[in-house]
Amino acid sequence: MTIITCIEDLRVLAQKRVPRMFYDYADAGSWTESTYRANSGDFAQIKFRQRVAVNLENRSLASTMVGQPVAMPVALAPTGLTGMQHADGEILAARAAERFGVPFTLSTMSICSIEDVAAHTSKPFWFQLYVMKDRAYINRLIDRAKAAGCSALVLTLDLQVLGQRHKDLRNGLSAPPKLTLANLLNMASKPRWCKGMLGTKRRGFGNIVGHATSVTDMSSLSAWTQQQFDLSLSWRDVEWIKQRWGGKLIIKGIMDAEDARLAAASGADALIVSNHGGRQLDGAQSSIGALPAIVDAVGAQIEVHMDGGIRSGQDVIKALALGAKGVYIGRPFLYGLGALGEAGVDKCLAIIRNELDLTMAFCGLRDVRDVDRRILLPGTF
Repeated sequence: MTIITCIEDLRVLAQKRVPRMFYDYADAGSWTESTYRANSGDFAQIKFRQRVAVNLENRSLASTMVGQPVAMPVALAPTGLTGMQHADGEILAARAAERFGVPFTLSTMSICSIEDVAAHTSKPFWFQLYVMKDRAYINRLIDRAKAAGCSALVLTLDLQVLGQRHKDLRNGLSAPPKLTLANLLNMASKPRWCKGMLGTKRRGFGNIVGHATSVTDMSSLSAWTQQQFDLSLSWRDVEWIKQRWGGKLIIKGIMDAEDARLAAASGADALIVSNHGGRQLDGAQSSIGALPAIVDAVGAQIEVHMDGGIRSGQDVIKALALGAKGVYIGRPFLYGLGALGEAGVDKCLAIIRNELDLTMAFCGLRDVRDVDRRILLPGTF
């Protein structure tokens, strides 16, 4: 493949170059994957109003997310095991995002640590936090994010229990991965990936191993993780984390209007309408389907973002038209990373930007901050 025109081209190339267990980890949903498919499929039902004879000079995609200037209202979502899509993946993606002028969000379940990413970037990035039973570890993790200069904390609330992902079970994806003969043969068929992984020391969960009590290596990680899901998580914990963090707080995993009102009441700076990419509750509504009611419920009380199913700049502008102030892309940048490394993340962001800019122009607008429901065909959303 010599010409890459869209995110799907990056996906096809990533599938060829990334070992099956790690590609499937990124590109899969839970159970029947109906919500995973709906996340992207529901965007197709939303139609634009095309406008003509409008002055389209000096168009601008610049905006802000939680007060931070962004080149376009798009952030890289927190994704676990990013460093297994490509060696040093989190560092590469963070550098591409910084260069482009959009936020990068590092996952708690990253391969490269907070300190690794901070050492290889020059501007603040965001950090995503899971709440675990080991509160001393969470305190230390928050302190590490502060020390690294992270400018926002993204608190994920929808992982108290883990959704079953059939592909991960079939592939033997665990911590550490099960190196079956089939997996070893598949990895051997991906020489670019193997060369990269042999050339890096970053192959474990950098934010956990050596930092959580009793987790000294990958073999001890699995038992620790299974014990850490906190079934008692409540809004009181959100308040505690907000106070401990003291900076910009974004709450991720909101799919219900009542939860949106609770998020607004918590004092958080933003919420993300998200069903975890269809990886948790299968049969739930798509993120874009849930977005309008949540925007209507909270109004101007809290900044509303969304993620899930975005595969193009056209999807971005549809989300903005329905009230999101910013969106997150996860799988698209992972496809780019798996396909071409850092250059692939650059390509992903350039594709999204170009599609967003051209669609905005076709709809008769010059400034992305002016996008609203007027650009959509009534009855299609």
